[in-house]
Amino acid sequence: MKREDEVRVTQGAAPQFDLDSELAVYEGMRQSLEARHMGEWVVVHQGKLIGTYDSFESAAKDAVSKFGRAAYLIRQVGAPSITLPASVAFFQYGANRLRLR
Repeated sequence: MKREDEVRVTQGAAPQFDLDSELAVYEGMRQSLEARHMGEWVVVHQGKLIGTYDSFESAAKDAVSKFGRAAYLIRQVGAPSITLPASVAFFQYGANRLRLR
């Protein structure tokens, strides 16, 4: 079973970087981020740290304005990893919504 640390919503064409790649980039920066930005939110896109933010909402707003439909990772610095059971399925419905089943 694959461990899912993040739920990433993507639209449009397939991303150049997948979630595993973005998580690996985050892990490479984790100690430095935890020393300087504990509790803040970060955006990682195409292997680069885009910025740090005080809230998820501000991180998401900036990411959407900069990258639109591209893939990116939003993660809270220092937050524990979340393991989702295999029985949890995500699928797209409607215009830009995900439904948890």
